[in-house]
Amino acid sequence: MVKAIVGANWGDEGKGKITDLFARQADVVIRFQGGANAGHTIINDYGKFALHTLPSGVFYPEVTNIIGNGVALDIQKFHDELEQLVAQGVPRPRILVSERAQVMMPYHPLLDTYEEERLSDKAFGSTKSGIGPFYSDKYAKIGFQVCELFDDALLKERLEKVCTLKNAVIVHLYRKPALDPAALYDEMVRQRELIRPFVADTFTFLHQALEEGKTVLLEGQLGTMKDPDFGIYPMVTSSHTVAAFGCIGAGIPPTELKEIIAVTKAYSSAVGGGEFVSELFGDEAEELRRRGGDKGEYGATTGRPRRVGWFDAVATRYGCRMQGATGVVLTCLDVLGYLDEIKVCTGYEIDGEITREFPVSCKLSRAKPVYTTLPGWKCDIRGITDPEQIPAQAKDYVAFLEKEIGVPIVMYSTGPRREEIIRR
Repeated sequence: MVKAIVGANWGDEGKGKITDLFARQADVVIRFQGGANAGHTIINDYGKFALHTLPSGVFYPEVTNIIGNGVALDIQKFHDELEQLVAQGVPRPRILVSERAQVMMPYHPLLDTYEEERLSDKAFGSTKSGIGPFYSDKYAKIGFQVCELFDDALLKERLEKVCTLKNAVIVHLYRKPALDPAALYDEMVRQRELIRPFVADTFTFLHQALEEGKTVLLEGQLGTMKDPDFGIYPMVTSSHTVAAFGCIGAGIPPTELKEIIAVTKAYSSAVGGGEFVSELFGDEAEELRRRGGDKGEYGATTGRPRRVGWFDAVATRYGCRMQGATGVVLTCLDVLGYLDEIKVCTGYEIDGEITREFPVSCKLSRAKPVYTTLPGWKCDIRGITDPEQIPAQAKDYVAFLEKEIGVPIVMYSTGPRREEIIRR
C-alpha cells in the first residue's frame, strides 16, 4: 500500500512531524521531489532536527529510506546531513539513492545566485540552492544522473559540452569567472565516492516491496501553492509538489496510491514572494510569528521570517482538491490559544464579486479576503493529547475548518513533538 504526505498550502505546514508519525507504521519512506531548498523540522527523543534532503523515516532503524529519481540531489549536503544525524546519536539509517536521480552540480547554486543578483528587486526570493537551474537542465536534457558519475569518459565529455554552454551565460551575461571542466570533473569524482554506498536500482526494490505487501510512504516537499502548474506562478518552486507526481518521482504505478494526507496549519504561513490573500502585517503578524511553530515562524532551511496570516479556507480547499486528499492533518492548533477571536478567510472578493474558488495568479493579485470570525478559547492547550480536555471553542474551530475545506480532519496537533497529537 502506498500513502502520500503532502502540503495543502505554501509549504511550512509541519509535514515533517506528520511524516515522522506515519513512518512508524511504514516499511519504506521516499522523498520524491525537490531538493535541499526546504526543510522538515522533527522533534523526537534524539533531539530537534531540520531535515533538508533525508526522508523523515531516518529515525526508525527498520525503515528503508529512499531518495527518489524526482529529487534534486545535492550529494555534499546529503552526506553532511547524514553524518550530522549520526553525530547526534541517531542510529545510522538504511538509505538508498535512485541511480536515476539527477545531481545538483556545483554551478547550479552559482547560477541561482547570479540570476537573483541580476533581477535585484524583482528577484523570486530563491533560497539560492540551485533548484531552478537544476530542473531547467534536467528538462533541457543536459543534467547528470547519478549513474553517469561512474562513467569517466561520458562524464568528461558531457562536462566539456555543458561548460561551453554555461560559460557563455556566466561570462557574458553575469560577468563572472568561467567554469573549468577539469576542476568540475575532479569535484564530481570526489562526490561520487560519497554517494557510491547508497546508489541502487530503487525501481526494482520498490516493485518487489509492493509485491510483498509492504507499506510505502511518499514524502512531499513544500505544498500545492508552490506547484509550477497549479500554484501561485511564477512565485513557485521548480518541481511538482502534488501527490500525483509522487508516483513519477518515486517510480510507482499511480494505481498503487491509496491514501493521501494533506497537511495544513491552523493558521497560514509562507516563505518567499507571491500572493498571500489572508496575510497579516505589523504587530499582529509579529505576535503570531513569535508564538508560531516550535520557536517561532522561521524557515527551517533559510532562517527567514515566514509570512503569516489567518487560515485561508479558499486556498486550502483548492490545495486539498489538487492533492486528492483523503484526509487532512491540522497542525499548530495550540498556537492560537492567546486570541480572543480568530478569523478565517472563507471567500475572496475580486473586482466586486465574492468567490469561494481559488483563482489563477493574475486574478489573485486583486483578491481581498472575506472573513468569518470565530471565538477563541483563550487558554494553553499545548501538549494535550486527551480530546476531552480540549475546550469546546477549539473543537468548534476544527469542525468549522473541516466543513469549509470539505475533507475530514483526521487528527490535529497540540505541539511540535511527535506525541502531541489528537486523533478524531
